[in-house]
Amino acid sequence: MTDQYLTTVLDEAERVAEHHEQVAQSSDNPNHEYLRYAVLRLLEEEADETSVEIPQIDGLSVGYGKDKAMYESWDDDVEWWETVPPQAECTRFRMFYPDKHEAVPRVIVDVMAALGAWRVWTGSAAACGSYDHRERREVHYLWPEGHPVEEVLHERLSGPAESVAPDGGRTGDVRDRLVVDENTQSQDDLEPRTARAVAEAMDVSLLSKGGRYEVQSASGNRYEVDVVDESCSCPDWQQRSPEGGCKHLRRVDHEIKQGRVPRPDGRLPTTSG
Repeated sequence: MTDQYLTTVLDEAERVAEHHEQVAQSSDNPNHEYLRYAVLRLLEEEADETSVEIPQIDGLSVGYGKDKAMYESWDDDVEWWETVPPQAECTRFRMFYPDKHEAVPRVIVDVMAALGAWRVWTGSAAACGSYDHRERREVHYLWPEGHPVEEVLHERLSGPAESVAPDGGRTGDVRDRLVVDENTQSQDDLEPRTARAVAEAMDVSLLSKGGRYEVQSASGNRYEVDVVDESCSCPDWQQRSPEGGCKHLRRVDHEIKQGRVPRPDGRLPTTSG
């Protein structure tokens, strides 16, 4: 059930980002804001639709804020802080529910477990400061900024991550088959397609992260090369698919190794390693 609730929280956070982006306008961490507002909407039954039915708890309400800011706004004799001292980089959720419940309602436990928060306090709501919550109890959860679920939401909002070379983009996975190493005495020592790849005038540029490059040949023709999938749009590759790649694929690999174009992950290559 926790996995299903996590999906539900992420789905709602996406809707928050789309329709209630104002909740994060003043934040340096918008994904954190979207997620905690999504929790509020789900538990207070403000969500429009959910993939998993969220059980209804009459009288359930949610509050949240920066833990350290909450601490500074309350007298230090409030019993919350005796269990866990205030945490500077955490959100504190405060869930209020009717005291007819002998334990924290299961829906709260499941949703907060899916989010990756941990329970730090449970007690009488009426005894806490200026809140007038007669016949109610409350439970507190802490949730840190930078939790991995924020990155999951980021990937959802920004689209799937583009692929990178199997070696992580360090060289573009060009392998030794295409390397012209420092000990090569003459282009006569190279395989013919590699010799042409090195000698001919070509312009190479990165089209997009993930290993897609454009090669403009001396004749003015432009071809698209994918060093991760090992493919090229040129006739030589399309018709013959030569072992080791066409000259355009080899040229891209060579340019990456020489540090003249960015690696497939978009970073500029290093001259060492």
